[in-house]
Parts: sequence; C-alpha cells; structure tokens
Amino acid sequence: MNPTGWIERWMKGRRPPALFRLCVVAAASLAVALALSACENVATYTQPSLVRVIDASYIAPAINVKVEGDLLASNIGQGTITPYGTLAANVAAPIDITAATGGVTIVDTSGTLLPGHQHSVFLTDNGAAPNGYLVTILEDQQIQAAQGHSAFRFLNQAAKTGAVDVYMVPAGTTMANTIPIVTDLPVGGTAGYISFASQTVTMVITPTGLTTPQYAFSPMTLTGGEVRTVLLMDTQLTSNPAVEVTVAIDAGPDD
Repeated sequence: MNPTGWIERWMKGRRPPALFRLCVVAAASLAVALALSACENVATYTQPSLVRVIDASYIAPAINVKVEGDLLASNIGQGTITPYGTLAANVAAPIDITAATGGVTIVDTSGTLLPGHQHSVFLTDNGAAPNGYLVTILEDQQIQAAQGHSAFRFLNQAAKTGAVDVYMVPAGTTMANTIPIVTDLPVGGTAGYISFASQTVTMVITPTGLTTPQYAFSPMTLTGGEVRTVLLMDTQLTSNPAVEVTVAIDAGPDD
C-alpha cells in the first residue's frame, strides 16, 4: 500500500469544499462591505430646510433677503409672505436683509435652520428703536392637520388696533353664537397652531373683549388638512377695516 498515494487522494477529495468555503466567505465579506458603504452614504446625507420670508415691517423699504448667501426674496414689502425656498440646514445660517433699491444692509443676523423642517424669516419693527428691526426664525408646521380639521396660526402685528380676538364664524351662524378661537392676542404675539373642525367659515377680528367694531373677511371653504399662518397688520389707507390679513399656506390643500 502506498501511503503517499492515499494522502494525495484524500487531499484531492477535500480541495473543492475548501475552495467553495473560501468563495462563500469572500462573497459574504463583499456583501458586508457594500452594506457598510451604503449605510455610510445614508448617514452623511442631511435633509435641507424649507425657508420663506414674512415681511411685517411698517418702516422698512422694499427689501431683498439673502440667507446663506442665496437670494430668498427680492423686492418685497410690508405684508408679504413668500413661497418656500430650499436651503441647506445650518445651526447659524447668515441672514442679510438689504434695501432693494441700493443694496444697503438694514439688518443682518443669523438663525438656526433645522434639517427637514420649515421655517419663516420674520421681519418686524423694533418698537424700542425708531429705525430698528427684529428678525425672528419661526418654525412652521409641515404636517397637514388631522382629517376633518384645519390648523391656523395667528401673528398680530396690528400695532394701532392693539390686542384682538379672532372668530371663525361657521356659515349659517351668527357671531353672537360663536366662541372666539383666539382671545386677547397682544401686538407682537403669536397664537397657534389652533385646530378646529373644517367647514366654511368667515374670519372676524375684533378688539379684545368687544364685539364691535368687527373686521370680517371673505368666507373660506375648509375641507380638512389645511395648515395656515395668518398675519394681522394695520391697514394704511382705510379705517374700515382697520386690520388687513395675509393668509399663507404652510401645509395641506392649496385651497
């Protein structure tokens, strides 16, 4: 008996399984490496922010607004709420607001833009300084309201009118039978987001605690899911209504 021949035959019978196991290990290692690479790519992605501008200044000229060096709004004035633009998230995003005519900076600051969130750059007047401005970054609701409900937020910048109550009067109902959804909202105050059952309503604004004078606006047909921001400002040319409103879409149906 040739022992060498037996060993050769034994080894020859074992090579394919060993090679097979080696291939399996190599394939598994490659799969793991690709999976880790994919995870790393996902982990490094940062969602952008959606950002718009709300101009609630009575004394500012027509303005341009740059955020992170990008022109977000051009030649806008009092009472304007712009559409959203897409910007990179940033914990200290530079904001530069200039006069549209001459490019002179009227205010610059920085603010936090969170990834995957919606924000408003909110320009108002600083009552403590005749030519001063305040810039606030508001976080806006980006998920539509619950089924069968609408959610409204109110920003009161009606300095001459003062604190207000806000009613949403259902169609076929009188104001006398309606409860205000916002009471005693001060100048500079924010109320929201307030959810209520969707239906056709008329927005009515009154000075706090009074039922007259009343400032009523066009009826709104709400079908559910609407999320809105309402900016209240003093009218500049009329006394009735003394308050004007700008309604902006935050989320939900367009109309």
